[in-house]
Formats: sequence, structure tokens, C-alpha cells
Amino acid sequence: MHNDILTIGGFTVHGYGLMIGIGFVLAMLLAEYRAKKRGMKEDSVIDIAILAGVFGFLGAKVLYVIVSFDEFMQSPLEVLGSSGFVVYGGIIGGVLASMIYCRIKKLPFLEYFDLVMPEIALAQGFGRIGCFLAGCCYGRETDAWYGVTFPHGSLAPAGVSLIPTQLISSAADFVNAFVLILIVNKCKNNLANGNIGALYMIFYGIGRFFIEFLRNDIRGSVGVLSTSQFISIFITVCGIGLFAICRVRSRKEAL
Repeated sequence: MHNDILTIGGFTVHGYGLMIGIGFVLAMLLAEYRAKKRGMKEDSVIDIAILAGVFGFLGAKVLYVIVSFDEFMQSPLEVLGSSGFVVYGGIIGGVLASMIYCRIKKLPFLEYFDLVMPEIALAQGFGRIGCFLAGCCYGRETDAWYGVTFPHGSLAPAGVSLIPTQLISSAADFVNAFVLILIVNKCKNNLANGNIGALYMIFYGIGRFFIEFLRNDIRGSVGVLSTSQFISIFITVCGIGLFAICRVRSRKEAL
């Protein structure tokens, strides 16, 4: 809700960037720890985390430009320099970069995909707290007790009680990360390579689809659906398909 956390001289620490940074570091440390326990290449995990971070950032900005194309054509530098991002662009960009890296290094992509997706959910949880501090991705007006009023200077409308969709999204992301790791620990002998990554896609896609109904910021649309809802359907279907394909392939290999 207050994006300027600390100012020293002419340097200001913004809550949005700070939360993204914290999420990235914690996700990388957790992925490295889990990779070590599973006997996977820790250096490769760090490489993938960095690549996913860089290309995720670029992908999120590119998709934001696409859904805000009219504003981009009017003020391209303002749009590019804004704090606007679309998470799905980041996921797509990060996954594609990771796939290419694993292909070049001849690493089993699905194993690393399964490893890093719970950490991605963790990082997203912190990122959404950053959204809350900045006021972006805000919700609809509400008179309910849980409504939040943002101050002047925030990206959200000031002085209006709004649904804290950022915190709802953050909680959902943390739960997603926890559940995925719990499934790995409890059901690892019954999982096929790619199943955890597929479950992330299913859980996140469904959660994001319904949370979008609570949001009220301008973020593009495809028919009656928001852009993210449209992508959520695609991501969820792909997740279900990937889960099924991985299970069938695993059973064939076991024969």
C-alpha cells in the first residue's frame, strides 16, 4: 500500500521491486536446496533461475505492451518505463528460455520443470505483495470489512474501498507452492516427470481465472473474458493434457 519503503539521499527503495527481489532470491535458494537433495545439477538450476528471471521479465513486459497496445502507440516510453507487467507473459518467457537451455545442455527438461515450478509459485506470492504495495492489479469496489483503501500516489484509485485482490492472489500462490512441494514429498513414487509442472499449470490457471472476476484494473479483454482469463483456460487445458501425456508415457516406460 506504500510503495516507497525507504529513501536514502536520492535513492528510493520501492516495495514492488523489493518484493520481487526477495521472491527471486528465496525461490533460487529453495530450488538449489531441493536440487541438491535430489542429486540434480545445482549450477544448472541457478542458470535456469537467472534465465527464467530475465526472460520472464521481458515476456511479462512484452505481453503488457500487447494488451496495452493503444496506450503504447500513444506513449511508448511511458508504457515501457511503467511498472506494468502481465504474469502470464513472464511464465511463458521463462519456460521457453528454460526449455532452450535444457535442450542445449542436453538436460531432461521435465525434471527441472517439476523442480522449479513450486519456487515460481513462491516468487509469485512475494510479487503479488509488491503489487499490493504499489497498488496495481487492484480489485473491485466493496463495502465489506476486508476492503482496503489506497492512499494518493498509489496506482489504485485513492480513497475507495477495494477488494485486496493482490493479497488474495499472493495467498493463492503461497498455497500453490506449499501444496506442490507437499505432493512431491508425499507422492514422489507415484509421480511421472512433468506431473508437478502440469499441476502448477492447472492450479494456477484455475485460481487466476476466478480471481480475475474480482479485479477492476484495465488489463485487456478477449470477448467477455479478460486476457488473463482467456490465457488461463489455455494454460489449464495444456496442464491437464501434459499431466495425462506424462502419466501415459511413464506407464509405457515401466512395461
